[in-house]
Amino acid sequence: MTENPGELVEQAVERSLLLIETWPAWDGQPLTSDDGRIYTPHKAVRRIADHIIDHLAEVEALLAGVPTQPDEWHASALTAPADLAPFTVDDAKEAEQRLRRLGRTFALRYAAVDPAEWDKDRSPNWTLRQIAEHLTESEWYADQVGSLRRAEQP
Repeated sequence: MTENPGELVEQAVERSLLLIETWPAWDGQPLTSDDGRIYTPHKAVRRIADHIIDHLAEVEALLAGVPTQPDEWHASALTAPADLAPFTVDDAKEAEQRLRRLGRTFALRYAAVDPAEWDKDRSPNWTLRQIAEHLTESEWYADQVGSLRRAEQP
């Protein structure tokens, strides 16, 4: 267990990366989630990154005491043509670099403020701790593609 709730975001990124490293085996066929939305490796990486960026911006606004920026993402409703591109080893490496930096930035941001800020009531918004805990749900996007590790051939 960690003291800094921002580290939960780093941990969620690492769990997602375990799946992402298998995605160069993707056959190019989009996958459908239980709620009917389409996912591909590129889309899942985009959604994980966008989710972290969205909440990092929210945290910064809350700490600055200014209104948060309205959420106008198309989010999972949008499957862009780029989402359908083949997913290569290089794409996995780029995702690793991007997502690790985002997760670390989140943890460092939390480390830079007094821990009393983590649980301060910011109604109608969540506390900083609640935001970090919510971001562990970013793994859901990676789960929509899942592990594409190929079984070992005998």
